[in-house]
Amino acid sequence: MISLVVAFILIKEKPGFEVALQDGLKNVEGVLEIYTLFGEYDIIIKVETKDYKELEQLIVKQIRNMPGIIDTKTLTGITL
Repeated sequence: MISLVVAFILIKEKPGFEVALQDGLKNVEGVLEIYTLFGEYDIIIKVETKDYKELEQLIVKQIRNMPGIIDTKTLTGITL
């Protein structure tokens, strides 16, 4: 049985970056779902990777480097 790492990433964005961020996130490999939020965070995305190292690379090199992102919070789990 193959276990995958699933993460939900909460994103705070700069005002005015809503559309550009959502469009950019649609093109990131591993991003499965994108939802707009109202409250402390602006977007939540669901991602899936083969392991935690790949998840780290996805978050650090791709998601956090996107223009308009202020902060992220990642919640992780493993599918069985």
